[in-house]
Parts: sequence; structure tokens; C-alpha cells
Amino acid sequence: MALNSLSALTSPLSELQLSQLQQATAGLDPVQTAWVSGYLAGVSQGPVTAQPVASSGQSLTILFGTQTGNAKGVAEQLGAAADAKGIAYRVVSMADYKVKSIKDESHLIIVASTNGEGEAPDDAIDLHEFLATKKAPKLDSLKFAVLGLGDSSYEFFCQTGKDFEQRIGKLGAEIIVDRLDADVDYEEVATAWIENALLEVEKTLEKGGVASAPVASATSAVSANKFDKQNPFSASLLVSQKITGDRSAKNVRHIEIDLEGSELTYTAGDALGVWFENDETLVAQIITKLGLDASAEVSVADKTVSLQAALIASFELTGTHPAFVEGYATLTNNATLLKLATDKNALRDFANNNQIVDVITETGNEAVTAENFLALLRRISPRLYSIASSQTEVEEEVHLTIGSVLFENEAGEQRSGGASGFLNHRLTEGGEVKVFIEDNHNFRLPANPETPIIMVGPGTGIAPFRSFMQEREATDATGKNWLLFGDQTFNEDFLYQVEWQTHLKSGLLTKLDLAFSRDQAQKIYVQDRLKENAEDVYQWLQDGAHFYVCGDANRMAKDVHTALIEIISEQGNKSLDDAEQELNELRKAKRYQRDVY
Repeated sequence: MALNSLSALTSPLSELQLSQLQQATAGLDPVQTAWVSGYLAGVSQGPVTAQPVASSGQSLTILFGTQTGNAKGVAEQLGAAADAKGIAYRVVSMADYKVKSIKDESHLIIVASTNGEGEAPDDAIDLHEFLATKKAPKLDSLKFAVLGLGDSSYEFFCQTGKDFEQRIGKLGAEIIVDRLDADVDYEEVATAWIENALLEVEKTLEKGGVASAPVASATSAVSANKFDKQNPFSASLLVSQKITGDRSAKNVRHIEIDLEGSELTYTAGDALGVWFENDETLVAQIITKLGLDASAEVSVADKTVSLQAALIASFELTGTHPAFVEGYATLTNNATLLKLATDKNALRDFANNNQIVDVITETGNEAVTAENFLALLRRISPRLYSIASSQTEVEEEVHLTIGSVLFENEAGEQRSGGASGFLNHRLTEGGEVKVFIEDNHNFRLPANPETPIIMVGPGTGIAPFRSFMQEREATDATGKNWLLFGDQTFNEDFLYQVEWQTHLKSGLLTKLDLAFSRDQAQKIYVQDRLKENAEDVYQWLQDGAHFYVCGDANRMAKDVHTALIEIISEQGNKSLDDAEQELNELRKAKRYQRDVY
């Protein structure tokens, strides 16, 4: 559609902005228009690796689908490696990929994470579904490979990657390297796979598929950050304040971290990556149960450190997984664990509900050495937390809302989460924490400040919406704002209650609906409040509202999704299938965005 045929009703821009855009692009020829389109796409998508373009012949397209940013990072690593080899390539989010253009590809590498129980991440849904339809084209001339990212603790480990390989292969494409199903600690195996995959790409690229020089691409402010996952910034803890009541069943804390000197920048909707250390008491308990020497020297990432230091800083101890249980059972020949390992469902349940220290059943087992024990463990990985502040408001700070993972095992012993235990309980004010920014371009406020928004964020899912409100207030945005928040009780669990009531009184928050499940006999959840307000929800959507969901992926987000379909069906007098399609169109238009975990 030509720019001059657009109106403010169909565009997220104001009439003034639209007029300015039309004036700026008037008179551009097709080549110039294409360049401007690419530039704006780069600005909107944030950091983009420099992408060589082949003057002729074939090239490599690297597509990524991600929920937390890991697949994007691997795709960019792939791009950098392709660049070093002089391979013509481009790195593209599946959210920005025209699915029908897959028929024009010669070489394709897909990097895809798996969301929840075998589901494709939000930005991969369109391509994932398209490839399973009759509209999908024959791909006889395509050569491709798939790298899947997942968590083996889940039943459908790396299912999205498996789906892509199966569906693309069924359309006639040739697999050039075996699929990699990478677990949580994927970095080392992914690096080796990338090298092998690019060697196969080089072998099959026709002459002319190598670019002579890359062209620069646009980057956003976030890409200027000099600290990242591999090189985090050592920040200090400013504030750690409990924000649930004394009688609450939960321990949720408001965390403030000082970023002064880092030059780190973030946007409302982004996440903060946090590297943590394990509890020294837990480490000592594990070493004692194993009968090992805490001072024994071990090798970690080509460095020699003590076993104690390795367990504190380098390996996951609070979350176990089926492969560890199986490995430890085999190593120790433990009959109970060996029997458990024969039942995959029981094994998965046991792994999900026990920590490493609970799996260790024997003290001083001669079969266990420091080296073979570490070989069973996953490397420690940073945790990502939705940022609960707007940098426009708090400047060189970043705020988080973190719920403590606290529970008792079957023996009645207290257990805590790795990162939440470190941040909420072991790190003292002034203490050091290593952090980085993980940008999330799939969870953004509307470009037009006049656009209304609906925010659904029960529990700690409230975090990004606190940042949204700070940003909208600081920038004098005039769009209406509606929050639906839920938790267990009003008196003990209404997170940031004073702030939300202040926003409501000032008019910044237009509408507030609360769902406290345990304040009455019948449990009430945010999806119930949505249904009660069905007419208003539908009208806001008709008025162009953007709809956001943050929190639990497996239950809450699914229930909210189902409620939305029912609301659109009932209020719009549509079938459930048509309502689901309408919601899908909202997602494609980035008007339905989710930050779920």
C-alpha cells in the first residue's frame, strides 16, 4: 500500500508523524525506498549483525525463533562465523520473515527454541504453522539444517526444532548436517555444530555465493552496550525490599541495582540477565555427602580451580534434570535410581521436584570422583528477569520484581532457588552482581503514545507493566491504560499497591481489575476478570488497543488466551475458529504480545 493512501486510522503514527514520513519519502526511487525500509527495519529490531549480500548466486539465510533471546544469540553467532568465512548471509527473526519466501531460499539454517510443553515460540508460530499446511511450497532445491534449543527437563525436548526439520524435509529439502538438540548449557555444543554446518554450506554453495564485503546495517541504542552475556557488568545492589506481607505464602522482593558506569541502556519490556553464585552452605553439604575434598583441583573452562570454587560459581546445583539422575544412578549403581530411570515420566517428575543434593544418596561412594561428578552437571546459566523500571524514569538504575523459590523436600529440608536465593537472601546491599541487558523486541509499548493498552500480569508478571507505566508517565503518553492483576490475597500480595492506586488516582491508569484467588470461597483469576469485562475488552481491541500478557506460560497464559478467543467470539458474533484467527492477526500485527515463562 502506498504511503499516501494510509491514514492515521490504519497507521500507528499520529497524523503529524505520518505527514512528516510522507514528505521525507516523497520522490524516492524504488532502490532508495528499499534502502530506507531496510534502515527502519534495522532500527526497529535493534542489534543486527552486519549482513553480507551476495552480488550473484546463492546465499545463506539464518532464521531464528526465540522466547528469551537465546536462539537470537546463537543466530547472530552463526552470522558472525559465516561472515568470517566470507559466506553471503542474512540473519532474520521469524517474526519478520515472509513465510512464502522460503521457496526462494537456496541455503537455510534454522535456530529455534521450544516454548513450554513443545510449543513454538511466539515469533515462530506463523512459519511453524505455514509449513504444515497445504499452502507450503515444494522445497526440492533447498539445503537446510536445524539447531534446536530446549530443556531436557521437559517431555517435548527441542520439539520445535524437530518439527521444523520434519516439515521442511517432507517438502523435499535436503538436510546437510544432522540436527542438534541442545540443552540448557548449549554454548559449547552449539559452537562445534556451527562450524560443521558452515563447512557443509561452503561445500554446496554455487560459485557467486560468496560476498566480497559486508554492508553495515542499522543498530539501535541497545546494540551499543559493551557488556553482554559473555562479558557482564559488575553492578552493585542498591535496595532489596520485601513487598509481600508477613502472612503471605510468598516472599517477593523489589530489587534495585546500580548501573552507574556501565553505559547500559534498556527499553521498557526488556529483561535483565543475572549471573549468580550457589549457596556456600549447599556446596559444603554436597561435597560432604559425596565424601570429596573441597580443595581438590579441577579443570573448568581451561582453568584450574578448587572443587568448592567450581561448584559455587560454575555449575547448576539447584535445578536437576533427568540426564543427571540417570548418570548418577549408573555411576553409583544405585538400585532405587536405576529403577526410577526406567520410567521416563516418573524420572522427569523426580528431577523436577528434587535438587542435586537430594539425588545424592550415598556418602563417600568410591565410584564418585570430583571429575566424573562435575561431568554430570550442567554449567550454570544466567537467569532472565523482566525489568520493572523505565530508564527514562530511573536513569542509571534497573529494578526487578523477584519471587523467592522456597520449598521443603520430602525429608522436610529447606530448599531455595539458585538465582532468587542469591538475589533475595544472600546478596546484601552494596554487594556485587554480574548483569547484562537482554533486549525483547517482541514485548514493546505501541509506537503511537495515543494507543490504549491492556496489561495482564498476575504475581511477579506485574514487573514489565510497572516499567510501562513509568515510561508512559515520563513521556506524557495519552493512551488509556488498563491493568488486570491477580495473586492470592489483597492484604498480603498486592504488589506495588500504593503505586497502582496513585496511578489510578492521577488518571494515568484508566482501569484496574483485581483477582485475588483466596479472598473468597470460589477462586477468581485474571481470566475470570477478563470474561466479566468482555464487552470492554472487545471495545478496547476494536479501538486499537494492544494486549499484553506476562507470567506463567503453562497455565495462566493459556487460560488468558482461551478467554480472549471466547470474548472475541461472543462479542464479535464469530465462530471460535474465526475468533482464534482474529487473535492470530492481532499477534501478527504485534498488538497481542506475551512475555511468558
